[in-house]
Amino acid sequence: MNLFAEWLEADGLGGFASGTVSGIRTRRYHALLLAATTPPTGRMVLVNGFIATVETPAGTFQLGAQRYAPDADDPPDFAARIEKFAHRPWPSWTFRLPDGTRIAQEILVRRGWAAAGVTWRVRGRRRGVKLRVRPLLSGRDAHATHNENAAFRFDAKTARRRVTWAPYDGVPAVVSVADAAYSHEPAWYRGFQYDQERDRGLDFTEDLASPGVLAWDLSAGEAAWALSAEGPGIAGPPRGGSAPALLDEMRATEMRRRAAFPSPLHRAADDYLVRRGRGLTVVAGYPWFTDWGRDTFISLRGLCLAGGRLADARAILLEWAGAVSEGMLPNRFTDEGDTPEFNSVDASLWYVIAVGDYLDAMKAARKRVPQAEVTRLRRAVEAILAGYAGGTRFDIRLDSDGLVAAGVPGVQLTWMDAKAGDWVVTPRIGKPVEIQALWINALRAAERFTDRWRDTCARGLESFRARFWNEAGAHLHDVVDVDHVPGTADAAFRPNQLFAVGGLPFALLEGERARRVVDAVEARLWTPMGPRTLAPGSPGYAPFYVGDRVTRDGAYHQGTAWPWLTGPFVEAWVRVRGGTVAAKREARRRFLKELLAKMEVGPGLGHVTEVADAEAPHTARGCPFQAWSVGELLRLEKLLG
Repeated sequence: MNLFAEWLEADGLGGFASGTVSGIRTRRYHALLLAATTPPTGRMVLVNGFIATVETPAGTFQLGAQRYAPDADDPPDFAARIEKFAHRPWPSWTFRLPDGTRIAQEILVRRGWAAAGVTWRVRGRRRGVKLRVRPLLSGRDAHATHNENAAFRFDAKTARRRVTWAPYDGVPAVVSVADAAYSHEPAWYRGFQYDQERDRGLDFTEDLASPGVLAWDLSAGEAAWALSAEGPGIAGPPRGGSAPALLDEMRATEMRRRAAFPSPLHRAADDYLVRRGRGLTVVAGYPWFTDWGRDTFISLRGLCLAGGRLADARAILLEWAGAVSEGMLPNRFTDEGDTPEFNSVDASLWYVIAVGDYLDAMKAARKRVPQAEVTRLRRAVEAILAGYAGGTRFDIRLDSDGLVAAGVPGVQLTWMDAKAGDWVVTPRIGKPVEIQALWINALRAAERFTDRWRDTCARGLESFRARFWNEAGAHLHDVVDVDHVPGTADAAFRPNQLFAVGGLPFALLEGERARRVVDAVEARLWTPMGPRTLAPGSPGYAPFYVGDRVTRDGAYHQGTAWPWLTGPFVEAWVRVRGGTVAAKREARRRFLKELLAKMEVGPGLGHVTEVADAEAPHTARGCPFQAWSVGELLRLEKLLG
């Protein structure tokens, strides 16, 4: 059992509950109630967790654990008290206390509610077992930390079994519903230590406020506790229900919903599909990402199309269709007023390709797309291609050779987008290889609407094949016309060249050259956690993704392995072997086994991580729950049959 593996319960609104098997919060994002105030953004941590103690005739014992600075665990023997843990259908623990008492604990979130439920019960027959729970509150931005202060309001508004805390103005209130006695006993708990934040070189201690204590007699039956956020525009459970009734409803609804998914990957995919306005979008990853344009459209092809969720794909594509500006879609929305940021050359192209894949999927399913929706999608596609052809932000423009040039100093535009202060780690100004593959695939996708781009596509394809091939290295250049200097080339060996062979509907390379590219990538970049972002021995190669933020940003695309790249790699590997059943079977055995196994041990239980070290043992790092990592595995599951 990995005691520091992380579990996730997402609410479909951008909020979630999350923590570790041990109960020790290792991130500032670990919380029992974290709500999106402007779904899916505006995330606030309202209830960080709780301290639960059980009183038996033999003494008083704590369930789970807390870690205080410096490196003090309470209780010290927490590992011995966790007899069993399971993350499906939702996180559940069996604690065995020193006197032999066994307590079952469950935590779950119901989709569509900014709420969480917790239950406890005694396993077996035990008399005189009482439970006391202290909620730990902050009421802060999800990216911040909280310190003891005089402004925190401990006041509690009580009504029967309902208690409401409103610690700060402008912060959603916390509503507690429990079949328990509440005692108002305000206290500060100081110096919680978050090890993951320390490892990332960030503030790693926090003070939390506890307004009081909830008490149950566990000998009388199960203890039920429901927590929800209350504020403008926040969806929560109906008022007036008892805690047992609310928990029964949450369990029944979620059991039906979760049991309907055909596989763990399909179940994981659902966590990333969340509400935006009246439509739908994709959260790029938990716990810190919101919905990013690039991640959304890469992920959509696996999460929705391969997963058979065509209606969800429709909702996402239509929601984003209205966001085109000067031929570009936002790369992300900020938490400060949802201001869009457009620093991406590829997000818009991925959108066009996703539209094409969606229309193909609807045709294959013999489903009709209403003409009004086709028109809306077509207009978005045409606006994007026309914007690129005519020139748009950041010197993104169609060149005379039919290829797309992009980039200005100080701005990161491709998926290799690490930036620390003014340092753009991989600027890739000029004509990056995967951007050309995306551009040509987008032009082909647009042919279902118009033949306007046919000649441009043919010219671009001819130029690509002539200009990107590096015969000396038997692979593709990463960038040509570097820094917009005609005739120059960056021969860095990176996985971006894979998109000329796999990962997209149309392969720009075929035959011997395609096979040589794939063989070279397998030999130089492949790890059990996906391809590296730079070949070992290259200038700037970083074997491990560790250290403070600047150090990690410097390693992000300089060797670090990315599981999502398994999708284009495996598809390319199968393509150059003729797409045979034998090749698909061999690809599954060789390349997917370890990644799928990681879903069961973490770091993100039931999910796939963002990145991993380039060198053995290829430790998983970064965001533990990543949308495109899950999406590409789901897409491969369908591709490989």
